[in-house]
Amino acid sequence: MSTARRLLLLNGPNLNLLGTREPAIYGSQTLSDVETLVARAAADRDFEVRSLQSNHEGVLIDAIHAAREDCAGIVINPGGLTHTSVALRDALSGVALPVAEVHISDVLSREPFRHHSYVRDVAAVHVVGEGVAGYVRATDELIDLIESPAESL
Repeated sequence: MSTARRLLLLNGPNLNLLGTREPAIYGSQTLSDVETLVARAAADRDFEVRSLQSNHEGVLIDAIHAAREDCAGIVINPGGLTHTSVALRDALSGVALPVAEVHISDVLSREPFRHHSYVRDVAAVHVVGEGVAGYVRATDELIDLIESPAESL
């Protein structure tokens, strides 16, 4: 694992519409608000954050691949790709970095197609249904995991 004190914050399709897209489900805070919250939470722990949002699966995958060079972990809200993308799941698995999966809404209380996550089995941290504040908890738990001493036998 990289010793960098940097996290990659990835947001998938349609998350650029936060604040205006279905505020009853996703709230009124914007993607910029999310990025600021995560950057502050990480800075409190001496980490920096590189943020990226894309509506394009390949752009997200390329960012995941690049993260193995200079990041210690990934916080990701894959958006709708959560339920459809084996390729995104394989990219996360392939870089061998700890991953925190975040969902603003409680996907398990929504439509049945949202109940399956391809990311779930490769993520060490899962935060679902806590609104935008869930990103902060995911960041803290991911940093706890990164900073936890390796267990020796």
